Amino acid sequence: MRMLGQVLFVAFAAASVAAAQDPPGRVARLNYLSGQVSFQPGGADEWIGAPLNRPLTTGDKLWVEQDGRAELHMGSAAFRLNSRTAFEFLNLDDDNVQVRLAEGSVEIRLRRLNENESFEIDTPNLAFSLLRPGIYRIDANPDSQTTTISVRGGEGQVNGGGQAFTLKPGQQARVTGDQSITYDVAPVRPPDWFDDWCNSRDRREDRSESARYVPRDMIGYEDLDDQGSWRPVTDYGNVWFPRTVSAGWAPYREGHWAWIEPWGWTWIDQAPWGFAPFHYGRWAFIGSSWGWIPGPVVARPVYAPALVAWVGGPRFHASIGIGSGVAWFPLGPREAFIPAYHSSPAYVSRVNNTTIVNNINVTNVTYVNQRAPNAVTAVSRETFVGGRRINSSIVTVPVQGVDSGMVVRSAQVAPTRASLYGEGRMGAQAPPANVITRAVVNRRAPPPAVVPFVQRQEALQQNAGRPLEPAQVERIRNQYPAQPTRTVIHAGEAVPPPGRVEKVRPVIQNQNPVPLAQPHPRVERESSPRHPDREPAPQITPRVERERVQPAPQVQPMPQPKPHVERERTQPRVEHEAAPRTEPRTERPVERVQPQPRTERPALEERRGADRKPAEPQKEKEKPKDDRRP
Repeated sequence: MRMLGQVLFVAFAAASVAAAQDPPGRVARLNYLSGQVSFQPGGADEWIGAPLNRPLTTGDKLWVEQDGRAELHMGSAAFRLNSRTAFEFLNLDDDNVQVRLAEGSVEIRLRRLNENESFEIDTPNLAFSLLRPGIYRIDANPDSQTTTISVRGGEGQVNGGGQAFTLKPGQQARVTGDQSITYDVAPVRPPDWFDDWCNSRDRREDRSESARYVPRDMIGYEDLDDQGSWRPVTDYGNVWFPRTVSAGWAPYREGHWAWIEPWGWTWIDQAPWGFAPFHYGRWAFIGSSWGWIPGPVVARPVYAPALVAWVGGPRFHASIGIGSGVAWFPLGPREAFIPAYHSSPAYVSRVNNTTIVNNINVTNVTYVNQRAPNAVTAVSRETFVGGRRINSSIVTVPVQGVDSGMVVRSAQVAPTRASLYGEGRMGAQAPPANVITRAVVNRRAPPPAVVPFVQRQEALQQNAGRPLEPAQVERIRNQYPAQPTRTVIHAGEAVPPPGRVEKVRPVIQNQNPVPLAQPHPRVERESSPRHPDREPAPQITPRVERERVQPAPQVQPMPQPKPHVERERTQPRVEHEAAPRTEPRTERPVERVQPQPRTERPALEERRGADRKPAEPQKEKEKPKDDRRP
């Protein structure tokens, strides 16, 4: 029994390790572009024009130029990027989402957050963790070392400079500084034009009819409504039929292939709705048209690079006359997808949304779509590897070619540098150099940087079109220890401030009132141009002024001038207005009164009519006092 227990433990440990090395079950989809948006795949060295429907994963970068916008969907989350925004996925797997926001603005709508899931946004001076579903906006302005976080719904935690505090719904934090941060918490500002655009995208998604047939974590479901219709079909359930397709259209026929690790060859469709039907579910030729069958509804469907079967063999290539071409056709209902990349049996069951005990021998299966109209698509190796659109390069496959073809497990073609980019326009606008190298603060350490493609290319040439195993990638990483490190800085040990967060505002203003009173230059110009006067700082300015004015009476220690002021006010207005005539009057008595003593002078003045000069006796009385004061 002890020996059996040890065997079971070893088997369970091996299965756990294999499952830990499975590829992620989710990606992000670039589904909306406006203006100039550039993209750099992980491990590549050039920027290209961002293509629609491109799956994004760890290491992929986006740069949105001035007056541009972009939108990404990742299962239960939507990212909206404003102009002048540098965005990168530091990590994206089943349990972790970590984004590098080096500059710009991003709004995130998070529909669901699992218990063990981590969702973190890293900026140049803080790391922000999303703790609950909600709507969040982060504006990073590295020029002023400022990050503004607005929580319209949900809850999040800010970490930076050894400090940590929590933001509740309706709160906005403005954090300044680098090594040491200061922050101010205030109510969220009214929406600006960028918020209005994000809200309109949310409303469009909320009205989607397709959410009745597929889970909301299925990426791309919101684009099915305008381009097709749902109807029930016997044996298949609810089936979606596209409306805007050309005559003779078939799945996986209008688009291009790209090499995206860790999955390898990935289909990128050119139709605006072309994501969900090509990475989830199956296709079937029903009646006279193709229909997409999403399959059983699950909470989180698993992404697949392309649900196709590959066709090869010498007889097939000879029949189509293209030598070493590449051919494929879409998988049908209840047909298993067997990945060419590293995966465990548990992953194979999840990606097929069913239970598969053992790997299937793909050559001994009768495929329903292999003889469907235009189902088999073939192109030359150059078109396939170069990431070109295959619409105009499709090779006609005769019936005998379909019969002579042999189904193989993968496209047995090694990628080249051009395979990373696909049809993207080379030489697109890259972000400034300081944006690319700018460090950000993180709370969780991200995984190692993606190994550059040039360092993996030789091993891929020997791998017959299959992605490298995780152990192979690790060996290559160890061979090149001089590769650049990730520009991230740990946030340090977070020390929550005493008391409620709201109590921080007056303390921070007393320590450093000037930075907190000035508006965020980049955010005011780019993110809220219509509301430049809605900075929350003026609400606190009156309180600061009162604190400075109140102690003023205790500082003045001179009560002596008060009697003098009283006498000036009690004098007749005529005497005050006749100030120019007082100088000769004061000089005449001084010149006349030379002898000493002057003790009886007030009496003589009274006998001679002192009522004509009432001010002179008072001045004479005070003059000795003034003489004695010094």
